[in-house]
Amino acid sequence: MAGAAEQLGGLSTTCAIWGRAPPDYRAEPRTNSRSNHFLLFAIMPFSTNHEIDDASFPLPPRPLATAPINQHQFATRPHAVATVTKTFKSNVTKPLAWRITQLRKAWWMLEDNKERIVEALKSDLNKHRQEALPVDVAGVQTAILEALKHIKAWNADERPARTNPLNLLGGARIRREPKGVALIISAWNFPFMELFEPMVAALAAGCTTILKPSELAPASQDLIARIVPEYLDRDAVRVVTAGPAEMNHLLGHKFDHIFFTGSTVVGKIIYARAAPNLTTVTLELGGRGPAIVTANANVDLAAKRIANIKFLNAGQVCVGVNHVFVDPKVKAPFLKALAKYFDQYLGGSPAAHPAHVTTIVNDRHYNRLQGLLEKSSGNIIYGGDRDPATRYFAPTVVDNVTTDDALLSEELFGPILPILDGTLDEAIAYTAAHDHPLSLYGFTDSRAEQRAILDRTNSGGVTFNDGLLHMAMKDAPFGGVGGSGTGAYHGIYGFREFTHLRTIASIPAWMDAMLSFRYPPYTNAKALAQIKATGGGGSVSFDREGRSTTSVLGRILGQWKLLVLVAVVLKWRGWTLEDLRSLVG
Repeated sequence: MAGAAEQLGGLSTTCAIWGRAPPDYRAEPRTNSRSNHFLLFAIMPFSTNHEIDDASFPLPPRPLATAPINQHQFATRPHAVATVTKTFKSNVTKPLAWRITQLRKAWWMLEDNKERIVEALKSDLNKHRQEALPVDVAGVQTAILEALKHIKAWNADERPARTNPLNLLGGARIRREPKGVALIISAWNFPFMELFEPMVAALAAGCTTILKPSELAPASQDLIARIVPEYLDRDAVRVVTAGPAEMNHLLGHKFDHIFFTGSTVVGKIIYARAAPNLTTVTLELGGRGPAIVTANANVDLAAKRIANIKFLNAGQVCVGVNHVFVDPKVKAPFLKALAKYFDQYLGGSPAAHPAHVTTIVNDRHYNRLQGLLEKSSGNIIYGGDRDPATRYFAPTVVDNVTTDDALLSEELFGPILPILDGTLDEAIAYTAAHDHPLSLYGFTDSRAEQRAILDRTNSGGVTFNDGLLHMAMKDAPFGGVGGSGTGAYHGIYGFREFTHLRTIASIPAWMDAMLSFRYPPYTNAKALAQIKATGGGGSVSFDREGRSTTSVLGRILGQWKLLVLVAVVLKWRGWTLEDLRSLVG
């Protein structure tokens, strides 16, 4: 599989194609061009052959609020929460037709404003359009198209397994319903993707939503606040701007689900504030994700891809490489290759401050990174160049770092790359002893070493011999575990985060005779019947020591299948049971 660096090269044509003027955003999104569906990683286009005619959920006769409004109207926090709460209680968001309309408009919102998005990201982070468009525009559009394609199937009722008569005769079904009012809080490093992709899941589920963009990306925040009310139903989707103090008040409102992307420290605060209302949460956090380069790695390829991950967005990526454990046997060629590829990505010396390099988001984060670098006992062997005026921070490789170094005291979230000498066992031991990271990267061609990494560590996701790509698998869950978060999203998994599974049973009157054992007066016969009805009281296929008592063939086929097989053999051979007993005896 190609690395992110190689795939970026094919996007120049895409960006050129996107220069065309878009048609009316209320129309069906066009899906005949692959150019609209590239993500930074490997993303396939989705069809939108998904016309829905859901007569059982007619759309209420209420016009969507799309008239121009004052740009600061979104900032009235109590009014915004009250509005979306009232809208959800009106049931207007439950029909699939409403959800589909909002998703289509969201697609056109991104399409119509992609150049403004590029400009905002340039202002906030000096982000190059070739990093901005694939992730913050096309990636979200891909998620929208997937939701449109599958929304009817995702929302369909489910029948539970027919494990007892009640399931079969009692009309049991599982209904998927929106949880209610969702609060989505995004980070600043990918301010559009991290806000709008969860919003797509919330809209597909039928939730109303408060969107809270990061104040640390002010140009992006301002653009989001302007375009969302122009395209989406303002009674159901509101943008609220807030800093830390205002966030404290915002979290005082009752929400039905909170989706947060950001640091572990703030994630714990969100979790604590959600607890009094028993509000469910999705926490997409981060952690100190390692890369492990073993003696069995393709060393040049490992360096190429690790350098690419660290270069992307100036290392300000939640699934980035925090540090590298490299086997001493391959360390020298690995470090040489790292320098080669950083030079290639920079287009020259790290001191040159190339215009296409993303900068650090603000002075506080710049000073934090500089302070950690100054406290480190390691040796800078590449980069180290930086400019506080522009917040340019070159990719910086630090060798001879130990596990107690300042650079490993917290998640770096920047372009510094600490290098630690370590065998596979040493790397695994250190990783397993600390909080589970959001991502873990193993570079080895040995399947045994890959299994060892999987069996002896825990993380949100793993990619072998590349980086980031487990996050790009849009039909697979992306999320953390332990210190790196809880819950997951992408595709149906995001839809499930905003959905309540409501079990429904409809018991007909004629079944009362079958259920008479539950009524007093109680008797032994009724008790036995009730136990049998629940599936208890039968024989089991294991003893008190936990050992199986089923034969090998019985375990393979199951008891009833074995009986059927015996009957077929008897019939085919013309044998009786006595013939079979004599044969076995």
